[in-house]
Amino acid sequence: MLTHEENDLLCRVEGDAPMGQLMRRHWIPVALTEEVAEPDGTPVKARILGEDLVVFRDTNGKVGVMDEYCPHRRVSLVLGRNEECGLRCLYHGWKMDVEGNVVDMSSEPAGSALKQKVKHRAYPVHEWGGWVWSYLGPRSSSLSAAAAAGAAHDGLAGDGVPAFVPPPYAPSADVRVSIAKAIIPCNWAQILEGAIDSAHSSSLHSSDFVPARVSAGEANAKQWLRPSTDKSPRLQVQHTDYGFRYAALRRPISNAATHDYVRSTVFVAPFTVLVPPNNLYNVANINVPVDDTHTAFYFLAWGDPATTPDADEWRAFLNVGRENTLDQYYRIKAHFDNRFGQDREAMKDGNFTGIKGFPNQDIAMWVTMGPIADRSLERLGASDQAVVEFRKQMVASARAFAEGRPAIGTGTARVSKEVCSFQAVMPKTVDWRTIQSAGDIAAAVSAA
Repeated sequence: MLTHEENDLLCRVEGDAPMGQLMRRHWIPVALTEEVAEPDGTPVKARILGEDLVVFRDTNGKVGVMDEYCPHRRVSLVLGRNEECGLRCLYHGWKMDVEGNVVDMSSEPAGSALKQKVKHRAYPVHEWGGWVWSYLGPRSSSLSAAAAAGAAHDGLAGDGVPAFVPPPYAPSADVRVSIAKAIIPCNWAQILEGAIDSAHSSSLHSSDFVPARVSAGEANAKQWLRPSTDKSPRLQVQHTDYGFRYAALRRPISNAATHDYVRSTVFVAPFTVLVPPNNLYNVANINVPVDDTHTAFYFLAWGDPATTPDADEWRAFLNVGRENTLDQYYRIKAHFDNRFGQDREAMKDGNFTGIKGFPNQDIAMWVTMGPIADRSLERLGASDQAVVEFRKQMVASARAFAEGRPAIGTGTARVSKEVCSFQAVMPKTVDWRTIQSAGDIAAAVSAA
C-alpha cells in the first residue's frame, strides 16, 4: 500500500516529475521501425513522457525524432511535407532536417540571417530490434557542473548522450524480434505490475496458459503449457543494480516431493520485464509512458528465427492488431462499454474470462483500475511480493535521482545482454539465484 505522495512519485512522468526525468536518462523506444519504413513517407506522431514528437524517415533513409511543433508558429509538423531530406511545415514553409537544422524559410526574405539563429529541438536516434529509439535526456550543454562530473559514471559520450547498447531482448542483429504494440489508456506502472505478477497467470490466463504434463513451459499455435496446477506460487526476490529478479515457485505435476516448478522473471528498470520463455521463443514486455495516463505497451517474442513467430503470426496469436482490436494509431478499441469484447457464452462453456488473447485479458484489468490506480486502497498478500518490491525500488530510485544520484540502470549499473528470465522444473536443492544463463538452466535440470 502506497501513500498518495508515493503513488504520484511512482506514476507521474510529465514535465519535471522525477520518474519521467529518470526515464529520460535511458534510450527509449518511440515508434516501431515499420511505422516509418518509407523514405519521404508519412510522418508519425509520437507522445513520450508527455512530450509531443514527430518521427519521420528522410530521403536518404535517416530517421528524425523532433518536437512535433514548428519553431515558427507552433503548428504540427505531423501534417508536413516530408521531402528532399527535411520536413516542411505547411503553414509558412519552414523546413527542418533530422538534426533540427532549419534548412529553408520560405516566408523570410532572401539573405535573412534568421535561419542560422533558429535550431529546432531534435533528439539522437538509433534503429535496433524493430524500434526507433531516442535519447530524450539533457545534452552536455545543459548539464550542471555536478552532472557533467558524473558523466563518466553514467557512460556518457562527450555530448552527454549514453552509447546505445542492445538490450537483452534484442541482443544481436540475427535475433528475430516480433512486436505487438498497443496504446493503453492508463498509467505505465499498473501495466508493468501486471507483467511482474506471476500469480495472476493462474487465474486470468488459465484458459490460455494451461497445466500439462510437459517438462517445462511449452508453446503451441493456440496455447502456452505449464507443468503445474498450483495457483499459489511462493515468491523470492533477488536485488540487482538494474532492477531485480524474482522466482515464483510452484508445485510441479510430477516429482512434487523433490522438485519445484520455477518461473523466474527479470525487471529491468525503468520499464522493461523479461517474461519467462517457452520452448520455442523468449518473451518480454516494454511499457513506455506516453504521459501520466497513457502507455505504449509493447509485447514481444524474440529468439531464433526458426522457432520464433514472425510479427503477423505473433499478433494473430495474441489477438492484438490493427485489423481487429486496434485503430490505425494503435489505440485499443476495447473499453468498459463494450465489455472489452467479453463473450459470456464462452465463459459458460468454460473459458475463464471470455476475452480472447493474453494481452486483451490484461488490458481489461489494467484499464478498469482507472487512469492512475489508487494504491492507498489496496490490500496486498504474499503473492504480491514482486509488486511491492517494484514499488519500493522505483519510489526510492526516483527520490535518489531527485537528490542528484544517477538514474537506476545507467552507467556501470546497466543490465547486461546475458541476463535472462527462465522457467524449469528443477530439484529443490538448486538455488534459482545461481542461474544466470541458458547453460545454467540446462545444468540445473540435469542435476535431477
